Amino acid sequence: QVQLVESGGGLVQAGGSLRLSCAASGLTFSTYGMGWFRQAPGKEREFVAGITRIVGSTAYADSVNGRFTISRDNAKNMTYLQMNTLKPDDTAVYFCAATKGLLGTRVSAYEYWGQGTQVAVSS
Repeated sequence: QVQLVESGGGLVQAGGSLRLSCAASGLTFSTYGMGWFRQAPGKEREFVAGITRIVGSTAYADSVNGRFTISRDNAKNMTYLQMNTLKPDDTAVYFCAATKGLLGTRVSAYEYWGQGTQVAVSS
């Protein structure tokens, strides 16, 4: 049974930083591309960042490029999202996702999802 468990969310002031973690189990982690998505109240789930399986090439949404960094540790089955210079607009539930296929920005491209972790940024 595949499980993705996010942690590290919380309340932070604007300009602050958080590091999200995603622990994966039940899958051959190194064969999956990993992504982070977020969903704010009343909005659709949107792509934030992605990282490929082995080489670790990355992609970012324009809104977070230069502020967020995605990484992975295949030995520990972990994916991370370092978030710096946080803004109130970053407030959302953040989800970790895994794909066996090509890394993409669409929700439908990912087969497995975590339950999410809440990030709140105060102004």
